[in-house]
Amino acid sequence: MPDISIGRFRGGFCVYWREGGRRRRHQLEARTRAEAEPEALDVYRREASRPGGLTVSEIWTAYCDDLGDKPAAKTLGYTGKAVLAHFGSFRPDQVTRDLCRAYAVKREAAGRSQGTIQTELGHLAMALNFGRASLRQASAGDVWRPNKPAPKDRWLTHEEIDRLLAGAGAPHIRLAIHLLLSTAARVGAILDLTWDRVDLNRGQIDLRLPDSRTRKGRAVVPMNSGLRTALTAAHDAALSDFVVEYAGGQVKSIRKGFDGAVERAQLKDVTIHTLRHTAAVHMAAAGIDMRRIAQFLGHTNTATTERVYARFAPDHLADAAEVLDFVKLKRVH
Repeated sequence: MPDISIGRFRGGFCVYWREGGRRRRHQLEARTRAEAEPEALDVYRREASRPGGLTVSEIWTAYCDDLGDKPAAKTLGYTGKAVLAHFGSFRPDQVTRDLCRAYAVKREAAGRSQGTIQTELGHLAMALNFGRASLRQASAGDVWRPNKPAPKDRWLTHEEIDRLLAGAGAPHIRLAIHLLLSTAARVGAILDLTWDRVDLNRGQIDLRLPDSRTRKGRAVVPMNSGLRTALTAAHDAALSDFVVEYAGGQVKSIRKGFDGAVERAQLKDVTIHTLRHTAAVHMAAAGIDMRRIAQFLGHTNTATTERVYARFAPDHLADAAEVLDFVKLKRVH
């Protein structure tokens, strides 16, 4: 719902809202409050869609407000710093492919990866589509994005995992890394995790949020013995409801602590997401069924899991390779 207000004006009703730092007001024809509400919405949508109306910055803010406390709103808060610095003062109809390409060049010069740039411009497209659908903007712009890069095929060996854990200085960073590796969860699920969803008696962790605030799949996973020991110790010392905590409060990000652990472990090309990939690769290499790996990862479609991880299974395509052993067939005959 747009941030509009209905008030009294000249014996009738008016609708007003703030746009670009100034107040806009329009007289309504309605004679009752019930009639004024739908008319006010129509007036707002009509007027806001005109040139000189909402900017990308204003639409972005409205989109974040509409998302509320969903994790996506927090993510857009991060990406918006760069996106709005470049696009914020433009109207949607002024967003062109050339403008997007110029943004990509600037971000690449600043050292940002193609994947990061693709994500940031994707968020711009999402916000502008929201503006057209929910704020009745006439245009959603012409957003260009670079091709999505192939996923990095980086995963950690057992020896590298030992070095990473040894390099984690702070207890909450070490616990977060342990959870990420043992649950194959995304970092957001780990930082959102509260003790009421950790069953130490049954050895089970429910990574799902009660109100399903995220589109990303989350799973209910068992805990291994090593993780159970670590969680039991953490629970005994807990000062808050959050499993990963610091100074009695929720940890918003482990990026700095994680990067420090990676540096001390002398590892290369390792991100937080590498741990989720590592967990899945080790399960596949151990011969775990793809359907069970998909459950761990929270994938609703097993095809996604198979496309990425089937090649790591020890018997992947082995029977097909046997059919192609023509030398063996010739020798037998």
